[in-house]
Amino acid sequence: MLSSGMKRLGTRKIGPVIVTVAAMLSPTWSWATAEQDPWENVNRAIFRFNDTLDTYALKPVAQGYQKITPELVQKGVTNFFNNIGDVANLANNLLQGKVQHAGVDTSRVLFNSTFGVLGVMDVATPMGLQRNNEDFGQTLGVWGVGSGSYVMLPFFGPSTVRDGIGLVPNAYMGPYPYMNNMGVRNGMYALDVVDDRANLLAAEKLITGDRYVFIRNAYLQNREYLIKDGEVVDDF
Repeated sequence: MLSSGMKRLGTRKIGPVIVTVAAMLSPTWSWATAEQDPWENVNRAIFRFNDTLDTYALKPVAQGYQKITPELVQKGVTNFFNNIGDVANLANNLLQGKVQHAGVDTSRVLFNSTFGVLGVMDVATPMGLQRNNEDFGQTLGVWGVGSGSYVMLPFFGPSTVRDGIGLVPNAYMGPYPYMNNMGVRNGMYALDVVDDRANLLAAEKLITGDRYVFIRNAYLQNREYLIKDGEVVDDF
C-alpha cells in the first residue's frame, strides 16, 4: 500500500504546470497506458504551450515572489488560501457522504477563520484537525463516474474528461465568482496562482525523463489514490 499520509498532500488547484506533489513521490508509474491517453499528440502540443507559458511567465514570477517575500508571509498567504479551500473540501465531503471529514473541515474553517485571523495562521492542524483534499472531480469519481481519457487543458494543465467537467462546480465553490470588485478579485486570484506555483518550485526537481509522461502518470495515479482514499495497491 502507498503511504497513508500521501492523501493529505497535494495542491489546491490545477494550473499551467501544477504537478501533484503527492503523486510525484509515488514509487510506481508503469500503469498509465496509451489507452488512457488516446489524444497524446494533441495533449503534448498543449503541454508544450503550457510549459512555455510557465517557463517564461509564471515560474519567473513565482521565483521572484519567493525571493522577495519573507517566509513567514508566504506561509500566511498559503494558509489563507488553504482556509478558503477548506470550504470546498467541506462541500465535497458532504456530497460524498463523509460526515466525519466534513466535521473536521467545518472545525478547521471555524478555528482558522477566528483564532487564525481569517486563516493566516493554521491553528487547526496542531489541534489534530488534518486538512482534507477534495474536489468535485473526486466527488464524481466516488459517485461512480469514470475518469474518461486523459486530457491536457490549456492554462489549467493535466486533467481527465471527468475532472475537466468538475472544474466548473469547483469554481463556484470558491469565492471568485461572488466577488464584484474586479480589481480585488483578479489580484486575489493572481496571488493564489503565484503562491501555488512558488510552493511547487522545489518539488519540480523530482521530475525526470520525459516530462510529459512523468506529469501524466503522476496526475493519473494521484487522482486514483485520492478518489479511493488511499486504498490503492502498488503495481509491484
